[in-house]
Amino acid sequence: MDESIWMGISPDKGETRVLAMTGASETILKARLRLDPAHPRALPTLLEAIALWQGGRVRAALCAGEQPPSCGSNLYREAFDFGGPLYGVEWMPGPLVRRRRVRDISGMGEFADLRQLLLFEVAR
Repeated sequence: MDESIWMGISPDKGETRVLAMTGASETILKARLRLDPAHPRALPTLLEAIALWQGGRVRAALCAGEQPPSCGSNLYREAFDFGGPLYGVEWMPGPLVRRRRVRDISGMGEFADLRQLLLFEVAR
C-alpha cells in the first residue's frame, strides 16, 4: 500500500457527504448518501473498499459540530469501534467553512468545507 487516501465524512441535515482525495488535488470519490447507513458495517466496509481499490491506507475525518455520541447520526457509534491497517477514523469539529447551497455542474453540490478539512487537518 503506497499512497495515503484522505476522506472527509460529514453527516448533516438528512444526508452524509463523503469526499475522498489522494494528495492535495486529486478527488477520487464524491458522494451524497443517506444520513445513516442501513447496515452497521457500511462505513467500515466503505473505508476498506476504498483502501483496497486504491492500494493505500484511508485517513478519515468524521466531522460535525457536536462530539460523539451526541450527534444525530449513528455513524459515530459505529465509527469509533473500528480501525486497523487499512483505515483510521478521527472525530473532527464541524466544517471549517460554511457551506454554500449552490449546486455545481456535476450535481453533487459544494464540498469546499470537506476539501479544506482534508487539506489542513487530515493531511498533517
